[in-house]
Amino acid sequence: MKLFSILLLLLSLNAMADEQMLQESKYKYVQMSIGKGKPFFLEVGAESCHSCVVMGKTLYKVVKKHPEYNIHFINVQKERDAAYELKVRMIPTQIIFDKNGKEVYRHIGVLSTDELNKLFQTYSF
Repeated sequence: MKLFSILLLLLSLNAMADEQMLQESKYKYVQMSIGKGKPFFLEVGAESCHSCVVMGKTLYKVVKKHPEYNIHFINVQKERDAAYELKVRMIPTQIIFDKNGKEVYRHIGVLSTDELNKLFQTYSF
C-alpha cells in the first residue's frame, strides 16, 4: 500500500510538471532582447485569463522541447504599460518579431501546437 501511494504521488507530480505555464518575463528585459539577431516570440496575456493559461501551458511544452527558441510571456495584469506600448487590445495576443526587431506577425486568441510549429518554421526559429 505504501509503495502504491508513493507511485501515485510520483505520477501526480509528473502530470503537474507538464501543466506548468511559461514563466513571466519583465517587459524591460523583453524590450532589450528584441532585435538581437534572433526571431522573438512574445505571448501577451494574464494568469486570470483562461485562454492565456492554455497558451502558457502550450508554450511551456514548446520551450521544454526547444529551449533555443526565444519565447517570452508578459503578464499585462502586472505590467499594464506593456499592453499599451505593444498596442494589445485583447488577450491572449501573440507577436513575432524578426531578427532585426520588426513585427512580422500578430494573432489574437489561442494557437494550437501545430499552428505554433508552422509559425516557428516560417519565421526560422
